[in-house]
Amino acid sequence: MTEKINITEESELLICDLQFFADKDGKTEKPTARKRSKAREEGQVVKSMEINTAFLLIFMFSSLEIFGPFIYGRITSIFEDTYILLPQLDNIFTNTYMLDFGPHIFSQIMIIVSPLFAVALAVGITISYVQVGWHPTFKPLRPKFSRMNPISGFGRLFSKHSLVELIKSIVKVAIIGVVIYSSVIDEVDNIVLLLDMELLQMVQYIGKVIIDMGIKVGMFFIFIAAADYAFQRYEHEQNLKMTKEEVKDEYKMTEGNPEIKSKVRQKMREISLRRMMQEIPKADVVITNPTHYAVAIQYDSNIASAPIVIAKGVDYLALRIKSIAGENNIEIVENKPLARALYQTVDIGKEIPPELYQAVAEVLAFVYSLKKNM
Repeated sequence: MTEKINITEESELLICDLQFFADKDGKTEKPTARKRSKAREEGQVVKSMEINTAFLLIFMFSSLEIFGPFIYGRITSIFEDTYILLPQLDNIFTNTYMLDFGPHIFSQIMIIVSPLFAVALAVGITISYVQVGWHPTFKPLRPKFSRMNPISGFGRLFSKHSLVELIKSIVKVAIIGVVIYSSVIDEVDNIVLLLDMELLQMVQYIGKVIIDMGIKVGMFFIFIAAADYAFQRYEHEQNLKMTKEEVKDEYKMTEGNPEIKSKVRQKMREISLRRMMQEIPKADVVITNPTHYAVAIQYDSNIASAPIVIAKGVDYLALRIKSIAGENNIEIVENKPLARALYQTVDIGKEIPPELYQAVAEVLAFVYSLKKNM
């Protein structure tokens, strides 16, 4: 008896533990296409800024290496222009000199940074386009008062997203430290020789070391970017998940309420049936099974080149067709195979197929002869 009690208690504990892992919000369903589209319009897309950072580091430092001689020449030109003014220190701060020299220096600085700015802009746009495509929106920039709530803001400080960001920051700092340390260790022998180098050689050497370190950091950042993108995709999917009730509500909004749609279809069937019954008095003959099928045929050479099925039905509806035909003195002809074939192959308002011409023509000829004798 004691063993049974222990087993029961363990089972209850197990159930409680499993409930701990359950989705407290009840969001267990995958997001619908409409939910994804709406989230994209709101600016909620899978995007990792670490990918932009990694490629920006690689391309920017590579650009420094490519445009290094150009930048050096421009900087040298600025210093030369500045040294020319040294003999004229008494007049350098006058309005005339400032209006002439200031715009000149500013234009030279803009020329220096323009290649780097163009590369950064091109890389940023390209990487963002590869990640999320072209869908510009300003909705994420709109102020949201919910973000000003101190309680929710305090909660975000200890969220899973904040924890991941903290880990990323620590890893990035560690990578930068390791790369700088390894680069300095590798260049220890050359650093000692800096005192014997000329200024230009010293600048070129230091610039090369910095560029190499920047490219190495960017290459290591790619691994962080890949892991961050995977996490961003996972978090995005979790945020978009829906409850079963939300899925039902969205289905009602997009596809319509099933009950209303059913009532609409029923109403349309009633209208179609009423219209069909109103057409029966125009028939030339009703071909029956005799109990299960009834098909009303009309032939008017001015309307169509072949006889048309204007009404058809089975069981109770077949009895209604025959009843209306009897009330309007329309001939009812029993032909089991023809009635079944017409019902199964010809829709209401359509001409009979050529393979049934002969059989229907014989029935119509019989009906016309009866009317003539009468």
